[in-house]
Amino acid sequence: MKLEDHVSRWLTRNHRPSKTIESGGGRVPQDLVQSSGPDRKLVSFPCGDVVLRGEQWAGLRPGREVLFLHGAGQTRHSWSKAAEEMACSGWTSTTVDLRGHGESDWSQDADYRLNAYASDVQSVVSRLGSRPVLVGASLGGLSALTAQASDPDLARALVLVDIVPRVSAAGFHRIRDFMTAHLHGFNSLQEAANAVSGYTGRKRRLNLAGLQRNVRLREDGRWYWHWDPRILPGEDMDSESTKLVEHLLSVARTVTIPVLIVRGEHSDVVTDEGVQELDHLLTNSSVVEVSGAGHMVTGQDNDVFTAAILEFIARLST
Repeated sequence: MKLEDHVSRWLTRNHRPSKTIESGGGRVPQDLVQSSGPDRKLVSFPCGDVVLRGEQWAGLRPGREVLFLHGAGQTRHSWSKAAEEMACSGWTSTTVDLRGHGESDWSQDADYRLNAYASDVQSVVSRLGSRPVLVGASLGGLSALTAQASDPDLARALVLVDIVPRVSAAGFHRIRDFMTAHLHGFNSLQEAANAVSGYTGRKRRLNLAGLQRNVRLREDGRWYWHWDPRILPGEDMDSESTKLVEHLLSVARTVTIPVLIVRGEHSDVVTDEGVQELDHLLTNSSVVEVSGAGHMVTGQDNDVFTAAILEFIARLST
C-alpha cells in the first residue's frame, strides 16, 4: 500500500467524534493539539558504560510516550520535527543519540554490538513514564526489535523505518562506503553537504545549520562526522552475515506487539522480498510505503511519515 493512499484513507475516516484540524502531514483530534509549542527539555540516561543524551517534548496525554531511535551515522536531530509534531498530538516524545553518536558517550571499550544498543534501549525505557511506542530507523530499528524480543513487556508497539532483518547487500555496502569515505573530515560545511547530496541524490539547501548538528569542527580546522569511527560494522553487524540475518529473523518471530513497517518506495536497502519475509513472521503487523522516498524516509517526507505514525498509534488508543 502506498503511504499517501494510507494517509488519505485516514483523513477521510472519523476515528472519534471530536472536531479535527490540520497538523503537520495529517489530521488529529483538536483536543489533542497543543495551542502552543510543546515544552522541550534536555534529558540523559545512564546506560551502564555510557550515558545517552537527548531531548524530550512533553505531550498533554499522560501515559502516552514515543521513543525515537536514529540510524547509524545519524543523530537524534533527524527526529526533531517528527517528535515535536507527535508531542503536539498528545504523545510525550523522546529522542536520544545512540551510543557513539552525537552528544552521547563513546564506548571506552568500543562496544558497538547490536546487543549493546538493545540494552541501552531497555535502560532508556525503564526511565520513561510508561511503555512507549518505539520508532527506530535502520540501526535504531534493529536495536528496538532486539530489545523488544528480550523483554516482551518493554513497549506497546514498534515502528521499523526502512529496516528488516534481510536487507539488500548492495544498499548496505553503499551506506558503509559513504560512511568510510570521509573519516578524514571535510574542508568545509559545503563540502560535507555535497557529500550528503551525492549519497541521497538530492540537492542540499543553502542553509547548512541543520548539517552542523551532525558534524564537529576540530582543532585542525576540518569538519568531522559526530560519531565514533569504531561504530562501523564489525562481524556481528555485517548485513551479509547469515548468522546475523537468522538471529534477527528468530528475534522477529517472538515479537507479538503491533508493528508498523515503513519502507521508502525507492529504498536501496529494503526490498519488497525483505518486507514480505518480515511481515510473514510477525503476528500483528502492517506495512506502508512512502511514495518517492529512499532509505532516508523521514528526511525526504517527514510530514507524510509522521501522519502514518499518528494513524498507527491512534489505533492503539481506541
